[in-house]
Amino acid sequence: MKITRYIVLLQFSLITSFAWSQIQLGDKVSLSGSLQADVLFPQEDEAIGTGTYDDWGLTNTYLDLNLLSKYVSAGARLEYLDHPLPGFEKDFAGWGVPYIYVTGKYKGVELTVGDFYDQFGNGFIYRTYEERSLGVDNSLRGARLVVRPFKGINIKMLGGKQRYYWQNKGYLWQGRYWNNPRRDSYVFGADAELNVEQWFKRMQESNTYLTLGVSYVGRQEDDEIVEAPVPNKRLNLPDVVNAYDFRAQLQKGNYNFMVDYAIKGCDPSSDNYYIYKNGSAVMVSGSYSKRGMSALIQAKRSDNMSYRSNRTINGVSTASFINNMPVFSYQHTYNLATIYPYSTQTAGEWAFQGEFSYNFKRKTALGGKYGTNIKLNFSHIRSIYGQFDNVAQLKGTNGKEANFFDMSGGVYYQDAHIAIEKKLSKVFKLNVMYINQLYNPKANGHIDEDLVQSNIFVAEGKYQINKKISLRAELQYLLASDYRTLNGAPETAPLERSNQGDWMFGLIELAIAPSFMFSVSDMYNVGATNNHYYNVSGVFTHKSHRLQVGYGKTRKGYTCTGGVCREVPASKGATVSYTYNF
Repeated sequence: MKITRYIVLLQFSLITSFAWSQIQLGDKVSLSGSLQADVLFPQEDEAIGTGTYDDWGLTNTYLDLNLLSKYVSAGARLEYLDHPLPGFEKDFAGWGVPYIYVTGKYKGVELTVGDFYDQFGNGFIYRTYEERSLGVDNSLRGARLVVRPFKGINIKMLGGKQRYYWQNKGYLWQGRYWNNPRRDSYVFGADAELNVEQWFKRMQESNTYLTLGVSYVGRQEDDEIVEAPVPNKRLNLPDVVNAYDFRAQLQKGNYNFMVDYAIKGCDPSSDNYYIYKNGSAVMVSGSYSKRGMSALIQAKRSDNMSYRSNRTINGVSTASFINNMPVFSYQHTYNLATIYPYSTQTAGEWAFQGEFSYNFKRKTALGGKYGTNIKLNFSHIRSIYGQFDNVAQLKGTNGKEANFFDMSGGVYYQDAHIAIEKKLSKVFKLNVMYINQLYNPKANGHIDEDLVQSNIFVAEGKYQINKKISLRAELQYLLASDYRTLNGAPETAPLERSNQGDWMFGLIELAIAPSFMFSVSDMYNVGATNNHYYNVSGVFTHKSHRLQVGYGKTRKGYTCTGGVCREVPASKGATVSYTYNF
């Protein structure tokens, strides 16, 4: 173990030394990077279910270095999660250098060797990215070639092996060895985009832009033994799974239209209960915007679009996804509006979203002295199949078939809200929001059979005391419909674990520009557990440095971004977070 650590540190030291030596060559070479360290000094709290801890301190620490020049760039990231924050210990415990790359570019050609992130179109068949709060890092280690042979044409070709936590065979960056290394699997593909307006001057003069795109992605994975429903038989698994994507986007003045269609070959996996059915996804979107007003309407249908580099990964894991299906539910930032988040259903869903925003001008009846902004948003997501409880019967078959417009499976999620932003005086601004949500617990893997309906009320006010000092406050209340009321069950029936009853939240935040911010908040569960989740924190910012110190509790739940969710365990203790960008 010590030898492995020395090798990893030596590699990282060599990269750092090389970077510093290059800086001496001249001003055209620069070094940039960041250091992020999040630390928790945990305390056990039986009331909120923190569990027990073996370590007095837990940390997720990342150091990124990037050397930039005109023709060549290089970089690496060191991660230290040997004693990670709660929720990361199962998969990310370890340390090393999981990300290292060198990129060369000359005129219209760019070549990257090492680790990289990229996306084809909307990500229907390929998207690799990093989201540390979710525990997502599905970078590809291999090579990527980008060619721009003519004006308006962009071509990408790539291939490699995808990161799976610290369990990749043959990787030099492992800081901890595992007894069950994953099977070999490789991802390869190509993407071409054509910006038609670049070839036609009249289109540019008329403010018309047309983008056409086509993509291909393949996954090759070693065979394995998966037992078939028939005794003494095994499933015949495909060596290569292919996926294709076709898209077009047209922008004409204030209007924007987009259509995207993707297909995927049969891909028996743990996500789809090993069925032999092709996958598909289609999305259409239209929007209109001008000064003071915007409107959006879009729809998406997806069926069996889970696409991973490892077919046997558990369905609740965020690892090894080759693609990413965009979420159609609004991404709320207020605390209580995120208690029941939505996770995109790769098995299949119909999703709809519409949004309208309008600014009432100043000195009008609804605009008042300073103007008023109102925003309406509605999203509705449904299952494309009817009820089918015995999923074991699907294994080895072509799966369930459904009419294209079938939505008989019921509601997964619904969100309807109205937000009003109003400046009442030169120094005071008020935001109010009402949110109505309908949440199906099965969408996040719960076994609950009842929908949870919540009404959320939010008021946020900001008072500008002077040019440097401001005071902000939030008040939120969530009123949840108890499943006993919905189903007429007796009052003695226990609460379902997904429906946690009513919640209250309050926050006061004092900002002193440009360096200080202090906040006090409390989230209180009304009636069900009567637990308080309080937090006190202070933030100091100076140039590229940011230091945050706090103390409080975190409730067990989910954190979600873009329809990807990670379960967060309950925690309590003092926290220190330091970030430095250079």
